[in-house]
Amino acid sequence: MSGELLVAEYVHNYGMECLINRCGVLAGPWQMGKVDQGVITLWVARHQFNRPLSYRGFDGHGKQVRDVLHVRDLCDLIGHQLSTDTGWNGSVFNVGGGADVSTSLCELTGICEDVTRTRLDIGAVPETSDLDLRIYLTDSSRVQQTYGWKPQRSVQNIVEDIHGWILNNQNQLKTILA
Repeated sequence: MSGELLVAEYVHNYGMECLINRCGVLAGPWQMGKVDQGVITLWVARHQFNRPLSYRGFDGHGKQVRDVLHVRDLCDLIGHQLSTDTGWNGSVFNVGGGADVSTSLCELTGICEDVTRTRLDIGAVPETSDLDLRIYLTDSSRVQQTYGWKPQRSVQNIVEDIHGWILNNQNQLKTILA
C-alpha cells in the first residue's frame, strides 16, 4: 500500500504516467512455492515429491477459497496495457481470477492428485490465524471493462503448467521444492 501512495505522489506532483495492478494469488512456473506465497506451486510440488501437506485453519478442512491468476494472464494484461494510453493516470486495477478461476484447498488437492497421479494424506491444523480469510475473490470487473481483458487459464491449466515445469527441472528443483 505504501508503494501505491508513493506512485500516487509521483502522478500528482510530476505528472508521471503510471497505473497500478493489484493482483490476487499469482501462480505459474518458476515460482518457488512457500507457505506464505506460492501456495499453488507448493501444493503441486508436495504432491510431485510425495511430501506432507496440511489444511491449516478453519477447522483444518481445506474449504478456504482463493482466486488464482496465471502469470501469463497477467503478462497478457500488461502487454495490452502498454499498448494503450488508457488508465495511465494513476488508475488502480484489481486483477485476479475471480470466481471463474478460483479453488478451495480441497479442490486444489483433487486437481493435483489427477495431474501428478499422487495421493497424499493431508493433515489438519484446525486453528485459524487472525489474518486469514475464508474466501478471497478478486473483483476484476474494472480492468475487464477498461481493457477487454479476462483470464484465459483455468486452475487446471495452472497446475498442469507448474507440474510440467517441475518435471522438466526435477533434478534442480527437488532440493528446493521438496
